[in-house]
Amino acid sequence: MRRPAAPRVPNALRGYRRTACVIASAAVLAPLLLIPLSGEEGSSDRRLQDAFEDAAREYHVPRSVVMSVSYVQSRWDAHPGSPSVAGGYGPMHLLDTALPTSPAAAAGGQAQDDTAVRPPVGKSAASPAASGSPKNDHTVRPADLEQAARLIDAPAERLRTDAVANIRGGAALLAATQHKLGKPLSDNPADWWETVERYPGTRDLTSAAEYANDVFDVIRKGARRTTAEGQVVTLAASPGVRPRAAQTQTPKRAKEVECPAGVSCDWLSAPYEQIDDDGAYGNHDVADRPRDQKIEYIVIHDTEASLRSMLQTVQDPTEASWHYSIRSSDGHITQHVRTKDEAWHSGSQFVNSHSIGIEHEGFLTQPGTWYTERMYQSSARLVRFLAKKYGVPLDRQHIFGHDNVPSPTAESIPDMHDDPGPFWDWRHYFDLLGAPLKATAGPDSGMVMILPDYARHKPSFTGCGGPGVPCPPHGSSAVRLHTEPSDDAPLIQDPGRKPDGDPSTEDVNDLGSRASAGQTFAVTERSGDWTAIWFQGHKAWFRNPTKQPTAVGAAGRMVTPKEGLDDIPVYGRALPESDAYPEDVEEPAESPLPYRFKAGQRYVTQDRIGSSYVDRSSFADTPEPVIKGHEGYYEIQFGHRLAYVRASDVDVLAAPATAGSSSTAGSSAGAGPSAAAGPSAGRKSGPAGH
Repeated sequence: MRRPAAPRVPNALRGYRRTACVIASAAVLAPLLLIPLSGEEGSSDRRLQDAFEDAAREYHVPRSVVMSVSYVQSRWDAHPGSPSVAGGYGPMHLLDTALPTSPAAAAGGQAQDDTAVRPPVGKSAASPAASGSPKNDHTVRPADLEQAARLIDAPAERLRTDAVANIRGGAALLAATQHKLGKPLSDNPADWWETVERYPGTRDLTSAAEYANDVFDVIRKGARRTTAEGQVVTLAASPGVRPRAAQTQTPKRAKEVECPAGVSCDWLSAPYEQIDDDGAYGNHDVADRPRDQKIEYIVIHDTEASLRSMLQTVQDPTEASWHYSIRSSDGHITQHVRTKDEAWHSGSQFVNSHSIGIEHEGFLTQPGTWYTERMYQSSARLVRFLAKKYGVPLDRQHIFGHDNVPSPTAESIPDMHDDPGPFWDWRHYFDLLGAPLKATAGPDSGMVMILPDYARHKPSFTGCGGPGVPCPPHGSSAVRLHTEPSDDAPLIQDPGRKPDGDPSTEDVNDLGSRASAGQTFAVTERSGDWTAIWFQGHKAWFRNPTKQPTAVGAAGRMVTPKEGLDDIPVYGRALPESDAYPEDVEEPAESPLPYRFKAGQRYVTQDRIGSSYVDRSSFADTPEPVIKGHEGYYEIQFGHRLAYVRASDVDVLAAPATAGSSSTAGSSAGAGPSAAAGPSAGRKSGPAGH
């Protein structure tokens, strides 16, 4: 998330600041209007499906081409009357290039918000590649809404608000492009490759080919989804479709860029320099990862600001930094910090030292506008590449949000960030990662993975248009937690986030009583449609009906305090024991978190890590040595955020096949066979810094 500018950054803060809310223009951040599609009320759920079939027949375009282009553009969501960040409307994402915020330049490859012509800040400037100016002129027009309206002889406003007209307009544009290329209106999808390449309007050949590959991947695999408007849409797989794509030369990249092949990616450096004579410096740390520290995590952020301002921020040595930025309109990636170095992005130097931070242009209160499908896809490609390179497991204890980062100290809990928030679609994201979130045990197992149906699960939230203002209904990854199995029961209170005892709320930024898709917890009790889990030291209940479950059975390992211990401390970082520090290094304060992990409680673990600390108190040209301890820790899913417990304090348990029923005692439910708590009990990872 964006950090406000400041004259200098104290070394102790490592570039981390509280984000102020950014209010964008109403044209771009219009509320999501979940109104019906055109037609009579009560019409069939096949209305959208029929619209694709009718438009394909009318304009002689293969139905699979129309539907797959739409899926890659919008996943078939309409958001009637509400434009995306690129100024695109409806299922076909038709661009209104007349909008003042619509990046017509971006459609031609230029950086969003005119970042290409923005003067550099500090010593670091964009490389020629970062300007986004295409080296190969792919002479095309974007999927222009006004042109589509003329082709189907309908008012432009109708294409903004009517999904059926929008689909007709998109099909007409595809047919017009095919005709312009001198190609027949063939019923063979493979003959439409060049037309599909041109649909988004990018002149960058790498991006165009990537887009077409995505569309034809959907054609081959098929898709089925319930849209945000409740329409069930299905595209059957056509595995035999193999278009002969034109051969394009891969553009030359800056030597610093670390991105997968075939992805549009450039370099814009974050400065590493001394700020003043007192030793303050910014805006990241030199390291030698993974040689000195294993990269364990990839942290997903959203910017809470426009990309333009974020690119200014990352070039300022008095500000924070992160490794990558991803543009919302087309998924373009810009790298700022080498992955071997430590960016200041998470609010925890411990997490920073063994993670990679990725900022996504967007606002957590406007997911349908900013969290675009192109951004999801581009991000997933990057994360798959990085996870494979560094051996990062594709699970929710290693791929997590800024809102899941553990607070390093008790005092810093209220200042930890909340992005990307409850509307980030973790289920879809992990599908794109090729690691689907799914049940790994039966419905009565001793562990559950939170996994609501994103499109149908729409809990109430406030705060999208101001304090207390209700958010428009929207699919969500978040499941709300109560003290008792009742919707009227109080929400779980977070003593770290609200130390004065104030209750948790439904505010979109208040995650004190929320669990998120992919997070896994130990079950302590079940009662009818309700399931109770251990959460931040308490029994927390959430609605989990059989007909529309919000969690599925999970297998794995849990930790519980060793016999004889009434409770054990919980930490936000894994620091070495006292005698591990050299005499010239001051030992950091341990600062346990204000929660207790009590006897009989259990929390899920997916990793054991070593303890470590790096004294990064001064500007240096070479990496500081890593102080490694003998103490080991288990990373646990303790609440919405992760946490750590000492390996010497816990026993490791396997999840039982079944959990307790409504009569099960909370202190004994889920007990399982003990496993050794030593290094062999889990994946032994390298140490991480403070």
